[in-house]
Amino acid sequence: MAEARRLQGKVAMITGGASGIGAASARLFAEHGASVAVADINDNLGPLVVRDIEAAGGAACYLHLDTVDEDQWREAVQRVVERFGRLDIMLNAAGVSGRMPDGSAAPRIGEADLGNWNRIMDVNSTGVFLGTKHAIAAMQAAGGGSIINISSIYGIVGSVHNAAYHASKGAVRTFTKSAAAQYAKDGIRVNSVHPGYVDTPMTEAVHSNPELARPRLDETPMGRFGQPVDIANGCLFLASDESGWMTGAELVIDGGMTAV
Repeated sequence: MAEARRLQGKVAMITGGASGIGAASARLFAEHGASVAVADINDNLGPLVVRDIEAAGGAACYLHLDTVDEDQWREAVQRVVERFGRLDIMLNAAGVSGRMPDGSAAPRIGEADLGNWNRIMDVNSTGVFLGTKHAIAAMQAAGGGSIINISSIYGIVGSVHNAAYHASKGAVRTFTKSAAAQYAKDGIRVNSVHPGYVDTPMTEAVHSNPELARPRLDETPMGRFGQPVDIANGCLFLASDESGWMTGAELVIDGGMTAV
């Protein structure tokens, strides 16, 4: 376990915690002293993350959570508070890409399917809304907290691909600012994180295909794809008291992609 524990005594809940950025954040938060509730729909990988945390001496539990189901949200937050006594950190990391299974881009707007649009908006936007909504009362009871919403570079800039994904992540960006303004006086900070191209299970089909991966690398000045821990390190800062005067902000972690 880490010697300098930046989250000692805090309780965190992480959606999408079974893999990718969520899993890396769960492990890192636990290393820094947080008790972690790993929430996901992947009932195979989620418990493995918990096992890793516990094997390293940390405290964790797994919760099955479909982030678009409000009843499941109510139950999940209640279980976290019953298990660990409070809730200090909510990391809304669950999301979907909207790309085709082979990694190719979704259809252009004129050919887009409404059902696919709604699915992406439900998971990427509504799920973040529900996670924020149901964290508030528990954080008010704890005297404050930190809500971290994973958006994307494509919540800031657009591209010719995947308009539904861009719209969903843009919604996360501006929703975060509204939530930050509404609950600042309660000591609840709300910030968004905007990853660039990161190697995760969600991007594997793209990054494993040289024809699709090369343009992304060419767009990234630092010349490599991000790793989940690169984003988790930023989330750790936002979860900790070190960012205590930071709310409604956008933390961009993209290898320089949006700088050029």
